[in-house]
Amino acid sequence: MTKTHGPRPDEWVKSTYSDGHGGQCIEWAPKHAAATGEVLVRDSKTPGGPHLTLSPQSFAGLVAFAKAHG
Repeated sequence: MTKTHGPRPDEWVKSTYSDGHGGQCIEWAPKHAAATGEVLVRDSKTPGGPHLTLSPQSFAGLVAFAKAHG
């Protein structure tokens, strides 16, 4: 599910799997995940844009994919 609202800007954290050179920049909102069980993920290059709402299992799959292909 894609939404355009979410946590405050200071609650997003850049993934350690982001390359830091303007490329694959992914952020997530850990406080929101801890409070709701929903893991929010967005493109850090468009912070005002939409974000994905993932289940913890889907997020774990995304992290496993990043580890395998990063």
